[in-house]
Amino acid sequence: MKIWVFSLVVITTLSVFAQKEDNRVLIAIDDEEITVSEFLNVYRKNNVNTDLADKKSMQDYLVLYTNFRLKVKEARDLGMDTARVFVEELNGYRKQLADPYFIDQEVTDELLQEAYDRLMYDVRASHILIKIDENALPADTALAYGKIITYRERIMAGEDFAKAAAEGSDDPSAHDREAQGQVRKGNGGDLGYFTVFDMVYPFETGAYTTPVGKISMPVRTSFGYHIIKVTDKQDALGKATVAHLYKSMPKNATAQDSLRKKEEIDILYQRMLDGDEFEELVAMFSDDRGSKEKGGVLPRFGSNRMVPEFILAVSSIEEVGDISPPVLTSFGWHILKLIERKTPGDYKVEVLELQRRMTKDTRAKKSRETVIERIKDENGFKEYPENLKALLSAIDSSYYVREWSAEKVAHMNKKIFLLGGTKFTQNDFAHFLEQRQSRRGTANLDVFFYTQYYDYLNGMCIALEDSQLEKIYPEFKMLMQEYRDGILLFNLTDERVWSKAVKDTLGLENFYEENKEKYMWGERLEADIVILNDPATEEAIRAMVTKTMAGGQSLQEAGLDTLKGVFVESGIFAMNDNAFIDKIEWEKGQSVTMQLTDFNELYDGRMHHENSIVFAFVKEIRDPEPKSLDEAKGLITSDYQNFLEEQWISSLKEKYTLSVHEEVLEDIQ
Repeated sequence: MKIWVFSLVVITTLSVFAQKEDNRVLIAIDDEEITVSEFLNVYRKNNVNTDLADKKSMQDYLVLYTNFRLKVKEARDLGMDTARVFVEELNGYRKQLADPYFIDQEVTDELLQEAYDRLMYDVRASHILIKIDENALPADTALAYGKIITYRERIMAGEDFAKAAAEGSDDPSAHDREAQGQVRKGNGGDLGYFTVFDMVYPFETGAYTTPVGKISMPVRTSFGYHIIKVTDKQDALGKATVAHLYKSMPKNATAQDSLRKKEEIDILYQRMLDGDEFEELVAMFSDDRGSKEKGGVLPRFGSNRMVPEFILAVSSIEEVGDISPPVLTSFGWHILKLIERKTPGDYKVEVLELQRRMTKDTRAKKSRETVIERIKDENGFKEYPENLKALLSAIDSSYYVREWSAEKVAHMNKKIFLLGGTKFTQNDFAHFLEQRQSRRGTANLDVFFYTQYYDYLNGMCIALEDSQLEKIYPEFKMLMQEYRDGILLFNLTDERVWSKAVKDTLGLENFYEENKEKYMWGERLEADIVILNDPATEEAIRAMVTKTMAGGQSLQEAGLDTLKGVFVESGIFAMNDNAFIDKIEWEKGQSVTMQLTDFNELYDGRMHHENSIVFAFVKEIRDPEPKSLDEAKGLITSDYQNFLEEQWISSLKEKYTLSVHEEVLEDIQ
């Protein structure tokens, strides 16, 4: 709703700021001075196709801009820029506008390209996981690292990866486990196929940078340490829709059961090759009750949603409509039919979705981390780790039960870091810690402490940069000023013009009475339009119309429109309201007959026929007359708003001393 107001001032183009500053005063409103540069910045943004030499365009825009500045001046004088609601709204916009300044675009572009490159391939990998908490003590971290390195050395020496994973991985899916009375075989660490964003970023990177057949060095994620074995890399499946005919394996199947199922699926496959319809065989023989009623069609999926054997089989089907040979998975036998497959498009097609997903992914932190390092470099950052360590030593056991207070270390005021010439002390950080304490126990306090410290440090870096945005980036300063003025303009204009025109019913009525001659109907026709589906009934119906109208009744009152195949539309019509009315002679009585199909707005093939006819009974020709307030309320309200705004502008010009330096304006044209 506010966007159209902002359009006067908010279209940002960096090229504007490449112009040389011209600080001559062009407009003065009381003690407020507006320079040539301020005016030209806004003029260029909103008149991108207009030459500066176009004097009329510039003078017309100067009038609009001057009125705009008068309204904003009034809003500020009324204190609207200090109202809580205004401040909160402006801060909300500022946060959105500032966000791009805390992203390193070069890093972001590199991450997007990396994500796109990975999107083009699916990787199949196995892993062994040794769990370790993100905030674990160094000793515990070292122990976990030692364990994962031992497994890697065993595998590099020739031990089977799947066997080692089943023995020692902390990923439960790697082991055989009992579920619902039967043993479910573990996957030996095999995660199947996946693509970009399917795994946490460090794991994904480890998988995509390890060659096929090789074992990675330990990879640390939020889950712990992993070693990764890459077993395959293939062109991306993308998103696929398939149908399947499924034959399930019995629980605890014997070799004889397996042989029997293999024979069944082979027979069905041969029938398909011989010409039997896939969907008919699915309906008769598939064991998947969820899909057999739909011809075996499964929901669309990507490479990480199905077991590897299934993905390989789908990838091998070349054409839509083709079927695969029988495929054995851990669930049973399948015959697959490809319904649709959408592989990744080019970079321009995929980049918006990659951007959306990246904002929710941990890799987005890399861009912010780069910005924070730049802020440190530019603002003379220096740390004092010994003072930070002293603060950690001073935290007592009350911290573990959320009863610790920064007052306990009020005497500790040594600096822990310098940033932008400001000293941040032990006590500053202590107050931050006081708000973050939780019932965490004693084991990981030092890790928690340093985690909070880096959050605090990063927050101070961002806050420092945020406080300097207007100083560092002139375009941001201008943009914020434009949003500030735009919101003020909207709020005050709504109060003085838009809402007032809607709520002030008496004022609207008076305005209408004084200006009703502006809202006139032209000559109009009061008539009944009669449509007959059967042309053979025309003579009889016309006679009934004559009789009815002579008796002073309407055609509806006489029930004419209840007769089969007869339709009546009554109304008062101006020119261009109705194509049929526009065609007939405007005189009282019955009109000539015409074909209904000549008038699209009347013809409806569901109700009428191609040979349907139409005529009218003209009851009266009305002279021009004023529209009622209700009939023209939208237009009248709009005109009343313009009237209120003109009055308001006049009062502002009387209230404030307005000066436009014509000689300066002449010089810039």
